[in-house]
Amino acid sequence: MTATEYKPTMKQVQPISFLFFRTETTLGELGNFFHVANELYAEALKHKLSVTGPVHWHYFGFMGDASKSFTLEIALPVAEVLPDYDGQFHFKRTENFNCVSLIHDGDWLQMTSSYEKLMQYVQAHQLAPAGVNREIYVNVDFVNPQANVTEIQLGVR
Repeated sequence: MTATEYKPTMKQVQPISFLFFRTETTLGELGNFFHVANELYAEALKHKLSVTGPVHWHYFGFMGDASKSFTLEIALPVAEVLPDYDGQFHFKRTENFNCVSLIHDGDWLQMTSSYEKLMQYVQAHQLAPAGVNREIYVNVDFVNPQANVTEIQLGVR
C-alpha cells in the first residue's frame, strides 16, 4: 500500500465559533496539553452546546524555533458563543482565515515534512506567513499513530 500524496492548496476558512483554552508554551511542552480536548468536550456537554467539528490546535507566533515560547489555543468548534459564560475556558468567533492547507496522514513526529511542503509553497507563490498556524485533528489514534489524519493550515497574508 502506498501513502497518499497531498499537495498544498490555498483556501479561505470561513468564521468559526470556538470554545477554547489558551496558554503560553514551547514545542517541548505540547504533550502536557493532550488532556485539554476532553475537558473542552465535557464543558460543551455541560452547557448543552452542539460540537460542530474536530479539535483544533492554533499556534500564534510559532516560527519554527523549538526553544521559543508561543501562544497555543486548543479549540473546539461549537454552534454558538455563550455571551454570559463564566467558566474555565473562553469563547470566540474567528474572522475569515486565509491559509495554505495540507492533509498530513500519519505520525505527528513526521509532520515536519508537511510543514516544509507548506513553506515551499508559500515561498514559490511569494506569500507572506501570518504567524498563525492551525492543526485540525480529523482522526487521532494514540495506539496506531500512522492512522492519524491532520489538516495543517498555515496562515498567509
